[in-house]
Amino acid sequence: MMFTTLFISDLHLCESRPQVNALFFNFLKEMAATTKALYILGDLFEYWIGDDQLDHDPLARKVADALRSAADSGASIFFMRGNRDFLIGERFAHEAGLTLLDDPTLIDLDGQRCLLLHGDTLCTDDVAYQVFRRQARDPAWQASVLAKPFDERMQFAKQIREQSASEKSLKAEDIMDVSSATVAETFRAWDYPLMIHGHTHRPAVHVHEVDGRACTRHVLADWHDAAQVLTFPLPTQNQK
Repeated sequence: MMFTTLFISDLHLCESRPQVNALFFNFLKEMAATTKALYILGDLFEYWIGDDQLDHDPLARKVADALRSAADSGASIFFMRGNRDFLIGERFAHEAGLTLLDDPTLIDLDGQRCLLLHGDTLCTDDVAYQVFRRQARDPAWQASVLAKPFDERMQFAKQIREQSASEKSLKAEDIMDVSSATVAETFRAWDYPLMIHGHTHRPAVHVHEVDGRACTRHVLADWHDAAQVLTFPLPTQNQK
């Protein structure tokens, strides 16, 4: 079967998750022969501290090479940075054979307007996280981080992950999910498109009533024991 487009997110690839790594490499091999386009909507990696990670991290190199192989087989691959891998840059994109996307990005799916996001911009009830996000996306802040030695950046990333885990344990579950008001505002601002995002690790298909319109939002699943892929054209329920 030929799937026009595939969507994935939140794999959090790292050496401590060998099962998920293997799932991803197998997925790429199978995907290369059956799809024209793959959209990765962020958090492909558990962390990314600069494109020189390709020189230090064997897994990073293997992922880039596998993506390049899939691209060379004919698949168009698009990548949107997530909250874990927002420092991915042009070198990785070039060596992996993919195209970087802004967050959000509006695409055309065979005549259907579709808004792609990582999803963290919708979680506006988590005020502390949104403050960090604005800082982390600031070019000056990123340049200052990338100027540090690799080992120092690695330690910095570890501290951020530990801090994030500690803060999550103290937050109410609903604060870490999307804000209904922000979702409605986003549908309205983009003229009510289909919406696809990840980030929350709460896979579902939601239908929102916005200004008298039924607006559909697909939330992608994170990966654990199986590859989690959303395909287009969309069956009635195809989020696995």
